[in-house]
Amino acid sequence: MPDDAKTWAQIHAERGRLADTIEGLTPEQWRTPSLCAGWNVGAMAAHILSSAEQTPGHFMGGMLTSGFSFNRMMQRDIDARADLSPAQIAARLREHTTTTNKPPAPTTAMLGEVVVHGEDLRRPLGLSAPIDADAANACLDMYTKASFPVGGKKRIAGMRLVSTDTGWTYGDGPDVRGPAASLLLAMTGRPAGLDGLSGEGAPTLGQRVTAGAAH
Repeated sequence: MPDDAKTWAQIHAERGRLADTIEGLTPEQWRTPSLCAGWNVGAMAAHILSSAEQTPGHFMGGMLTSGFSFNRMMQRDIDARADLSPAQIAARLREHTTTTNKPPAPTTAMLGEVVVHGEDLRRPLGLSAPIDADAANACLDMYTKASFPVGGKKRIAGMRLVSTDTGWTYGDGPDVRGPAASLLLAMTGRPAGLDGLSGEGAPTLGQRVTAGAAH
């Protein structure tokens, strides 16, 4: 299977698992704050759907009408789906478990989007779901090189990262060890990931993460 086809298969599997999670959420869970500041779980679900429904034309048009503000465009897409129920979002997300439409971005970025935002949605609810090891490692590789907007490259500089559940390692320096999901959250600026990490480099990474978080 070509790499791009493998990545899409991973994306589709993650979307299917997320649809299963979203479909069963209660109104109280829907209103719970997600790991992204300013977005509750319902808004996060709408964002995940908007990413799955994104196309190059919609992306460029949205950037133009949002004054080339990425954050403003994302919020508009969320607002356009604000009235959808969990069941409706889940059904529309399942419609994109075979499609390969995306914005003008690498396919691996779409994988990172669904994997990390899946954690953003589930963790505040005390929920968990298995992450495919290959998918997690592909995301970890990607975020070691990422600058704007997630800042992973700068955040982990001078450290050796070790995923204790997927066999992935990266870098040189003081160790930061933990599950792949926790590493992904920390690398992308989510303080919630720090609880699962240990090692000599963990305090420094924690300081860098808590200095600011990003969508």
